[in-house]
Amino acid sequence: MRKILTAILTILIVQYNSFAQTEKLTLQQCVDVALKNNPQVKQSGLQVEFNQNTLEQSRFQKYPNANFSAGQGLNSGRSVDPFTNAFVEKAVTFSNFGLNSGVTLFNGFQLKNTIVQNQTNVQAAQKDFEATKNNISLNVALSYLNILNTQDLLEVARKQVEISNQQLSRTDKLVSAGTLPATNSFDLKAQVANDELSVVNAQVNVDVAKLTLKQLMNVPASQDIDVVRIAVADPSLQPYDATLDQIYETSLKYLPEVQAAKFRIESTKTGIDIAKGLKMPTISFNAGINSAFSSAAPSQRFVTDGGQARTLDVPSTTKFVQVGTTSVPLIERVSIPSGSLQNFGYFDQLDFNRNVQIGLNLRMPIFNGYQVRYRVANAQIQQKNVEYQAEIVRNQLRQNIEQAFNNMTNAAKRYQATTRQVEALEQAFRASEVRFNVGALNSVDYNLAKTNLDRARINQILFKYEYIFRTKVLDFYQNRPLSF
Repeated sequence: MRKILTAILTILIVQYNSFAQTEKLTLQQCVDVALKNNPQVKQSGLQVEFNQNTLEQSRFQKYPNANFSAGQGLNSGRSVDPFTNAFVEKAVTFSNFGLNSGVTLFNGFQLKNTIVQNQTNVQAAQKDFEATKNNISLNVALSYLNILNTQDLLEVARKQVEISNQQLSRTDKLVSAGTLPATNSFDLKAQVANDELSVVNAQVNVDVAKLTLKQLMNVPASQDIDVVRIAVADPSLQPYDATLDQIYETSLKYLPEVQAAKFRIESTKTGIDIAKGLKMPTISFNAGINSAFSSAAPSQRFVTDGGQARTLDVPSTTKFVQVGTTSVPLIERVSIPSGSLQNFGYFDQLDFNRNVQIGLNLRMPIFNGYQVRYRVANAQIQQKNVEYQAEIVRNQLRQNIEQAFNNMTNAAKRYQATTRQVEALEQAFRASEVRFNVGALNSVDYNLAKTNLDRARINQILFKYEYIFRTKVLDFYQNRPLSF
């Protein structure tokens, strides 16, 4: 009893885990997961952010800059006193501070054209982002359809096994009754084995199709998923509602990769204007305020107070008269301003040394080693390069559309042919089955009729989905939603 309960519990746990881990996803859910997890989509989104930041930074180039600088140093030995500009022979510590600003008033419209170019680059990156998402969405949709295709083929294979088993059971009874020879039973057993192998192969194809979808969604292969069945109707095989030229012309208007190529051409045209702007003069304005401190400066200085000056008679230190053998200094009258000695500290010196500068600058290029000439030439070469790249994109697009349209047309013809073939082989198989049951047909001919019908049904499903695949690709090129 304990073993039985353990076995039942194990079965329940396995079934629960299978139910819990298997997730049925709709097409939109698969697309959403793929767009969220795909690293190419993330990388393309980062490129949009990068170009957007470059655009914002170029816009701020129009405004004045502001920079603050500060320095502290020590001079020893013979050096220049930063305060007096006189030579001193002692250790001097010094500090300097500055606040400066500048703005470019004109530089041949380079700032303006750079902003325009960066705006175009952002638009091109956004179109690349859309193209990446569209390609991922298309691949997911086709992989989703492929799962439905393989599941339909698996269902056909299972029905083949079921029919073969039923016929084998009926034949065994007739053999036991002596109505049919035993070789008929042996042949049908071999047919059942072949049909069971077909089921295994079909299941493998389903697993491979699911693995492909999981890889597009960037989810672990160990995650068990399934897709929600979509009612994919049999193709009406009516002519496609757009011609080859109409599909191509529509794709040129809507496909983001084509638009991205156009934006890159516009960007390189602006790049030529930027290079030509180097030939023109540059006008800039700058202003700044600076100050400095030196330890060699006196710690005190005489500051007048605006009062009346005093007059004093003092002996001269440079002028003398000779009285006998004695030099007598002359008496000089000097004027002493009214004031007093005051402390001359760190911030007092910074205030005293403060200076302001304002300037308007002009730079006129005359000769710079033909840099402008070759920059313009390289910009023109870059424009031709992206024009050729845009042509490559258009040519590749046309070739893809032509291939998809041709494949759709061929799939439609094959589906029509296999549909008629299935109808004819179904009638032939029903007749063979009746003859086989009454012993008028041997097992080899019976199995041949069944095999021909099975093969035709498989081809019908393959061509059906091939037709749907190609129509969806053509719909994608016309910017139509990926719905069924």
